[in-house]
Amino acid sequence: MNFKRFTVASALFIFVFYGGLIASLAYFLDGRVLWETLFSERTLFSIRLSVVAATLASLLALIIAVPASFALSRHSFPGRMVVDTILEFPIIVSPAALGAILLIFFNNPLGEWIQQNVMTFVFVFSGIVLAQFVTILGIATRLVKSTMDEIPASYEQVARSLGATPARAFATMTLPLARRGIISAFILSWAKAMGEFGATIMVAGTMAMRTETLPIAIYMRLATADIGGTVVLIVCLLLFGLGALYGVRLISSRLAKYA
Repeated sequence: MNFKRFTVASALFIFVFYGGLIASLAYFLDGRVLWETLFSERTLFSIRLSVVAATLASLLALIIAVPASFALSRHSFPGRMVVDTILEFPIIVSPAALGAILLIFFNNPLGEWIQQNVMTFVFVFSGIVLAQFVTILGIATRLVKSTMDEIPASYEQVARSLGATPARAFATMTLPLARRGIISAFILSWAKAMGEFGATIMVAGTMAMRTETLPIAIYMRLATADIGGTVVLIVCLLLFGLGALYGVRLISSRLAKYA
């Protein structure tokens, strides 16, 4: 086997491996169970909750990720390497551990004060958003930063030389050029938030019709040995995730035509 065949075989192995796992779900799919599960009040609630929470978490993450990634891409400041390194924190720490850290934080004096005087996060909707936000913030920042790194800083310098303030140069030059990366970062962060489980279950719990997101609904169905219902929800989550990935590629290709 030559090198080309080896590399192609490796790629095909990945496809067959993951594709086989997904295809195996079809064995347990049943039309009646599919209809009953997908259109049940509890499932529809879980989908709505997941979509709303993931959208809010992704928007909040981008609000911070865009200026933060610009600073990391363009400026030198004390602790820059430390900040850049800690972006990997949500990747190297499991989601369950992230959720445990949040839960422990809300049991210290500062966390208790926030819960009592600012906003409640434990076992409520805001806890779901917070858990997803913590999970995707570093990823969103890393994705946007990679886009900022590809934009020449000379464009902003030219704008500054023509009298634009740093903020105006950023808004009129950098942001439009980074739009593809920012949109992609939002969609990918959203897809990641939709599938978030570990941190959410730690902070928000598993209360049906209250904090039961789609991944938690999958866990709850499987815990009751409802294999058919579990498969339906897994397929639903897969459609959201793969649809988001397809959307990223579609938007990127269309924006590239007008770049």
